[in-house]
Amino acid sequence: MLFVETHTHLDFDEFDADREEVIKRALDAGVRILINVGASLDSSKRAIELAHKYPCIFAAVSVHPHDSHTVDDKVLAEIDELASDLRVVAIGETGLDFYRNLSPQEVQKRVFLDFIAIAKKHNKPLIVHSRDSTSEAISVIAETKPTAGGVFHCYSSSVENAKRIFQLGFLVSVAGNITFSNAEKLRSKIAQLPIENLMLETDSPYLAPQQYRGKRCEPAYIPLVASEVARLHALSIETVAEITTKNAKRVFHISEDVH
Repeated sequence: MLFVETHTHLDFDEFDADREEVIKRALDAGVRILINVGASLDSSKRAIELAHKYPCIFAAVSVHPHDSHTVDDKVLAEIDELASDLRVVAIGETGLDFYRNLSPQEVQKRVFLDFIAIAKKHNKPLIVHSRDSTSEAISVIAETKPTAGGVFHCYSSSVENAKRIFQLGFLVSVAGNITFSNAEKLRSKIAQLPIENLMLETDSPYLAPQQYRGKRCEPAYIPLVASEVARLHALSIETVAEITTKNAKRVFHISEDVH
């Protein structure tokens, strides 16, 4: 089975002590393609470095909505330049976070628009963060009409919002939080979404699946996410691996022969 990890942060310092081993464990678990997602300018640069060092890793570049207040013209210009790298397959993670509001909402919206413009310029998909702001993020996407689609990552909003996302040409990705013991509502939502519109992620080092709660998450846990998706959809894990891998390769324009 081949899995694609569509959202990890292997460049974070939580992996400094054993990054090589973490990547090996992912490969051994069948996770043969990993999208390392930038969360700042420096993080985006590190993501590209990892992507050039490891053939299994691709990069996404942007600044997390939490830090939108740090984004100026110089940062935008540098992200724009990074986006032209051949190992960069997406712009993200960008979007809105109205849960923590670590940057003013109007600043988050402005910066989101700036990164959408970069995505459109390079014809690359978006990785959208939308905590407590999914409806607002959908409205921005609907107005700006990004050319290459993308994904709303770590999806937890309503089935109705998911349908709107699919109509806009975007997919959603599912993380380890669907395994949490208190996640019945989330599981009910994911069970109602077509497998053809889903991808898998860990958001590592965060959101370790239930059996690893409280510990660092890593990409090798993708099969645990896939197993829960398979159970919810009454499918084999092999089928979930096949469909979600095909979805990820399509969204991120990764060649079918990469494995």
